[in-house]
This record gives sequence, C-alpha cells and structure tokens, in this order.
Amino acid sequence: MNMNATTDNLANFTIVKNQEDASNNCTDIEASLKKSYLPPMYSIIFLLAFPGNVIAICIYSFKMRPWKSSTIIMLNLAFTDLLYLTSLPFLIHYYANGEHWIFGDFMCKFIRFGFHFNLYSSILFLTCFSIFRYFVIVHPMKVFSIQKKRSAVAACTAVWVISLVAVSPINFLITSKEKQNKSMCLDLISSDNLDIIRWYNWLLTGLAFYFPLVIVTLCYTVIIYTLATGPHTHTCYKQKARKLAILLLVVFYVCFLPFHVFRGARVELRLHSVNCHIETLIHAAYIISRPLAALNTCANLLLYVMIGGNFQKAILSLSRCRSDNYVQEAGCNSEVNKSGIIIKF
Repeated sequence: MNMNATTDNLANFTIVKNQEDASNNCTDIEASLKKSYLPPMYSIIFLLAFPGNVIAICIYSFKMRPWKSSTIIMLNLAFTDLLYLTSLPFLIHYYANGEHWIFGDFMCKFIRFGFHFNLYSSILFLTCFSIFRYFVIVHPMKVFSIQKKRSAVAACTAVWVISLVAVSPINFLITSKEKQNKSMCLDLISSDNLDIIRWYNWLLTGLAFYFPLVIVTLCYTVIIYTLATGPHTHTCYKQKARKLAILLLVVFYVCFLPFHVFRGARVELRLHSVNCHIETLIHAAYIISRPLAALNTCANLLLYVMIGGNFQKAILSLSRCRSDNYVQEAGCNSEVNKSGIIIKF
C-alpha cells in the first residue's frame, strides 16, 4: 500500500516537474526573442524615423505656409510620432539588458503610457486624414466647409482629448515587479489585474482601432472606386490618390492589425491554459508584431512626401539642392475629384 502511494506521489511529482520545465522553456524562448529581436528593431526604427520626423516638423512649421487642413493634421501626426520615438531608447536599454528596468516606477508607467497614447493618436490622426480625403474626392460640394482650417484644428484637438481619455487607465493598470534581483517594467497585458485588463483591452481595441479600421477601409474603397469610374479624373491624380490609399491601408493592415490581434490572443492565453507549442507561437507573434506597430512612424514619412510636391520642394530647399529635372506640374498637388473640380488639400 505504501509502495503504491510512493509510486503515485513520484508520478505526480514527475508530471508537475515536466509542466514547470515546459513553462520555463516557453518563458526562456520569449525572453531570448525579446533580447535578440526588440533592441535592434527598435534601434533601426529610431535611427530612421526620429530625424525624419524632426525634419518633417521643421518643414511643416516653417516651409509650408499658409497651412492647409492636411498640413495641420500631418503636423500633429509628426508630433505624436516624435513623442513616441523618444521613448524607444528606454525600451532598447530595457530589453537589451534582459528586461532590467533602472529608471524607476514613474518612468515605467510614463513610457508604457506614452507608447499607447501615441499609438492611438496616430491611428486617429490617420483616420481624420482619410475622412478629409474622402470628402475631397467623393463629395466635392461639401469639402469647402470641411476643408477650412478650423475644422482640422477641431479634429486634431478632439484626437488629443480622446486619446488621453482612452489611454489614461493604463497608468493604473501597468505594474512592475522584482524577479531574480531585476526590476521588471511590465507591459499592459503582462501586468496584474488580468480581468480588468482583459475587459479594457477589448474595449480599447474595438473603439480605438477596429472602428477606425472600418472607417479607413470604407473611405479608401469608395475613393478607389470613384477614381476608377470618374470620367474627369486625370492620370497623375489617379496614381497619387491610389498610392496614398495603398500606403494608408498597408499601415493599418500590416503595422497596426497584427499587433492588436496578437495582443488580444496574448491576453486570452493568460486566462486559458494551452500547450507550450501554441503558447510559444502566440508569444513570438506578439513580440514580432510590436515593432511592426512602431514602423508606422517610418511609413508616415512616406505619407508626408507623397501628399504633394510642396513638401518635396521644401526638402530640396532645406538641403540646398537644385534639380533641373524637378518640375512641378500645375495642379498636380491638388485633388481633381469626380466633378473635375480642382481642390487644394
């Protein structure tokens, strides 16, 4: 009898030990990927996007007067991208040192808050830009009131306020902990209060990402259809509008969508036990998707250049370059809508 009990205890101990080893193996893989992947990716994004956004802000501030509605939106977008990029050196240091945070609890919350605040500010600014373009091309008769500067200022103010309200709960949800003599600055979905985080994550994702995603998709679907069927639309305007539509859709579906999908999956994994292989795949996909979300700061630089030749001329002016082959066609930086009306945007 004692022999059977001893055998059962030994078997149970072996099962528990194997589960702990599997869990530790999953954790080791996740930690290794964070250390080897996140620092170089964040470094590349920072080195490309930080100076690019500084130049963009200088151009919009001093070389693009008088401001148009699109200029105001793009200037605010550049500012929010720049604010996000200033947090990357802290994250690079954190992950390069094996998730050891040395900057204190306040900076931990501030950096995590800054990531989410600027992420959703960028999403909403791009959504506003898409709506403005929709009215310019599809509803030209309504654009003259929407195009006014005060409309763009009101939209940008609303974006800042909505983003602040939506992301403020993160300050209370982000937690830090001590592990193996290291101070860890946990991200949102790794923090405590999992039930609240789950509810908050789905609410934030649905209202601040999926809803804008639907709006942007509908806007550019109608825009592309209008350009394809509009009899008075010139080829150069078609090409420009299509490129902008494709770029914005790529940003939403390649940069933002994977991050939100795998973040939601990562939250659910904490509530439902799965085998180590699936857990490792989801964790790895979530880690890979995080720099993708930051890549929108680089994609936005292309957006600034593609909007119009005035930005390109300003770049040439700043660099004191002269190009005999640079020719700006009259009206090519305007939008020609389906009625043939040329509108500056």
